[in-house]
Amino acid sequence: MKRVALLFAALLAYVGMALAAVNINSATKEQLESLNGIGPVKAQAIIDYRKKNGSFKTLEDIKKVDGVGDATFEKIKGDIMLSGTTVPVKAETKTEKVEKKVEAAADKTKEKAAEAKTAVKEKAADVKADTKAAAATTKEKASEAKTAVKEKAVDVKADTKAAAATTKEKTSDAMASTKEKATDAKATVKEKATDAKASVKEAATDTKATAKQAGSTVKADVKEKAGKTDAAMEKADKKAAADKAAADRGEEGRREESRRRQESGSRQESRRRQEGRRRQEEGRREGSEEVISLPSLAIQAPPSAGLFIHQAP
Repeated sequence: MKRVALLFAALLAYVGMALAAVNINSATKEQLESLNGIGPVKAQAIIDYRKKNGSFKTLEDIKKVDGVGDATFEKIKGDIMLSGTTVPVKAETKTEKVEKKVEAAADKTKEKAAEAKTAVKEKAADVKADTKAAAATTKEKASEAKTAVKEKAVDVKADTKAAAATTKEKTSDAMASTKEKATDAKATVKEKATDAKASVKEAATDTKATAKQAGSTVKADVKEKAGKTDAAMEKADKKAAADKAAADRGEEGRREESRRRQESGSRQESRRRQEGRRRQEEGRREGSEEVISLPSLAIQAPPSAGLFIHQAP
C-alpha cells in the first residue's frame, strides 16, 4: 500500500513539473524569480516593461526587456507562457546554483587560460624572432663599428706621426731662436753692466765729494749751535739761581707772616683769659656783698610778716 502511495506522489510531482509554467503577463516578482536566470533585478525590469508597454504579444518580446538577451531567453522559453495560471517552476537549490556558477566560472577560466596560453606562445615566438633579428642587426653594427674604429685608428696614427714631426721641427726652430736671443741678451746685459758700473763709480765719487762738503757744513753748524747752547745754558743757570733766591725770600716772608699771626693769636688769647679772670673776680665780689646784706634785710622786716629774704637778680 505504501509503495502505491509513493508511486502516486512521484507521478503527481512529475505531472506538476511537466505542467509548470509562468505567465509573463501576470506573474508576480517572486514567480518571475523562479525562472532560471531571472533574478530580482530582471524580474522587476519585466514588471516595469509590462506597466509601460502593456502585455507581451509573443514570447520573444521578453527579449526587449533590459538585461534579458538571447542566452537568458534560451533558458526560460520552455517555462514561460502568455496566458493561463502561473505554476512556479521548481526553484533550484542554493547548492545547485552555486555548482552551476562554479562550473560556468571553471569553463570560463579554462577558456581564458587556453587563450592566454596561446597568446603567450605567440608573443614568445614574436619576441624570439625580434631578438634574433636584433642580434643579427647588432652583430652587423658591431662589425661596421669595428671597421670604422680600425680605420679611425689608422688615420689618428698617421695624424699623430705628422703632428710629432711638425712639433719636432718647431721645437728645433724654437731652440735655435732661443739660443740666438740668449746670446743677444747676454751681450746686452754685459754692456749695460759695464755702463752701470761706470755710472755707479762716477756717482760714488760725486757722492763722496758732496758728503765731505756736507760734513764740513754740518760740523760748522754744530759748532755754532754748540756755542749758542752754552750761552743759553749759562743764561738758564742764572735765571734758575734768581728764581731760587726769590723763592727763598718768599718762603722767609711766609714764615714771618705765620709767626706774626701766631703772636697775634697768642696776644688775643691772653687778653680773653685776662677778661675771663676779671669777670670771675667781679662775680665773686658781687656774691659776697649779697650775703653780707641778708641779716639786715631780715631785721628790718615786720614781725607779723615772717622771715623774707630777697635776693637781687
